[in-house]
Amino acid sequence: MRRRTVAVVAAGLAIVLAVTDAHAGDRPTGERPTGGPDRPVPTDARPVALDLHGFDGRAGWSGYDLTRPHVVATGLAAPWGLDFLPDGSALVTQRDSGTILCVRPGRPARQVARIADVAAGGEAGLLGLAVSPRYRRDRWVYAAYTTAADIRIVRFRLGSSRPPQVLVSGIARSAVHDGGRIAFGPDGMLYAGIGDAGVAARAQDLTSRNGKILRIRPDGGVPAGNPFPGSLVYSYGHRNVQGLAWDRHGRLFATEFGQSTWDEVNRIVPGGNYGWPHVEGVAGDPRFRDPVVVWPPAQASPSGAAFTRGTLYVAALRGARLWAVPVDNAGRVGVPVAELAGTWGRLRTVEVAPDGALWVATSNRDGRGTPAAGDDRILRFPLTHRRPTI
Repeated sequence: MRRRTVAVVAAGLAIVLAVTDAHAGDRPTGERPTGGPDRPVPTDARPVALDLHGFDGRAGWSGYDLTRPHVVATGLAAPWGLDFLPDGSALVTQRDSGTILCVRPGRPARQVARIADVAAGGEAGLLGLAVSPRYRRDRWVYAAYTTAADIRIVRFRLGSSRPPQVLVSGIARSAVHDGGRIAFGPDGMLYAGIGDAGVAARAQDLTSRNGKILRIRPDGGVPAGNPFPGSLVYSYGHRNVQGLAWDRHGRLFATEFGQSTWDEVNRIVPGGNYGWPHVEGVAGDPRFRDPVVVWPPAQASPSGAAFTRGTLYVAALRGARLWAVPVDNAGRVGVPVAELAGTWGRLRTVEVAPDGALWVATSNRDGRGTPAAGDDRILRFPLTHRRPTI
């Protein structure tokens, strides 16, 4: 497999690179070859910054042979959120139709739910999904989506005739920058990445829930220990967070779309201000938290994220690749490696299954890609004891 590397930006160091690609939200990939895994590797990846964290590790072999995917679903329409039931089957949202599918290897995907008041358009629609960590007892499934009026987070039970229970509502929505990723943290709380909905000033306004990462009790209440009393806001100064993942020590990492210069991975701390719209990328300004990884938008447009086996995996939309970012026990990041570059097109979501397999969802039918026959797909990369042939 051909790999390209990009280094990591450390706090206090910024290297200017001429990047003139202005964009908003989910940037289009541009021309993409049709066909299957023989698509050529993009040639735009190049070093952009220097690592000063004291960790010079690179993402090595993590137990996955990324040259041999199992295609577990085809013909999907803009899959977005993905999470697993205790039996190992996956629930997958389809953004524009408001439907939820159950996907299991060796079986056809089947619709198991539909949220009636989803209002799609642009980047809006049925977005993130999370299965309760206590699903065997409470049977709750959580979803984030846009209505005609707002962004909301709900929970419901599969097969129930009752309408979803609204937990959070009234968040400003737009055709761009809605965020929408939700995930349960190791503390049992629900976290939600919410975009600025196209109004950058909201990100610095603590009375707004836009441009934030929210921390929410499973019943929708405000958890004890949130940094701003009585508020769901956990961190702020975000433009458009679409990936949330925790490392083995419980540290939260979030992926974020920049505007026209830098896309980011941030290490999230309670109450942290990540600078948007005052800064994009590394500022070296003590008022703001600097990112731990940056890419030019052509290499990334990062969406979903997952952490496993010492590696943070980041699904890239415009970059059309899966970034593997090593993270050591101290939370320091090493040199990212580009996997699947140009092979499957735009990648929206990456998750780790209960059996340890890595699942990846493509996003070529989202209005910004060039679909090939069979798109969109869900790919499964099982753990293996054999190293791939490079």
